[in-house]
Amino acid sequence: MEIKNKVIIVTGASQGIGLATAKHLNTLGAKVVLAARSEEIIEKLEKELKDSLAVITDVTEDEDVDELISETLKKYGRIDVLVNNAGQGMYGPVEKINIENYRQIMELNVFAVLKMMQKVIPIMRKQGKGVIVNVGSGVTKNYIPEVGAYSSTKYALNALSFISRQELA
Repeated sequence: MEIKNKVIIVTGASQGIGLATAKHLNTLGAKVVLAARSEEIIEKLEKELKDSLAVITDVTEDEDVDELISETLKKYGRIDVLVNNAGQGMYGPVEKINIENYRQIMELNVFAVLKMMQKVIPIMRKQGKGVIVNVGSGVTKNYIPEVGAYSSTKYALNALSFISRQELA
């Protein structure tokens, strides 16, 4: 896939994989939309990256997601790629998983990803093309003690991704 001049939304763009992805895509000539909750970080990054856009976004909040899509379309007129990267880990033995914390991790790692996909799929269909990248984890390849909560969110994400790949092919 040619990256140059593609409009690419990267969620979780303020740190880790999201930050590295956003920087790398920009060096390849992409117009990167930086989505994260860390206002100061992504606004600074917006100044560093050529033709980028920072949109303060909590992907678990419907209004923020709507604003992200709206601002992207207003500035660029299209969305070529969505990189669903925002996520969070949760570690500890299964018998001690805090259910409320687990719900919050599921909300971020699975439900927010689905919400983002549902927002961009109609846009990409109308454009006649588009790519969605859901960032998973290698923990789904192994059974590692004390990673059950996090792993289960990524297993769910894998299923969602594999099935949507078939549906959208």
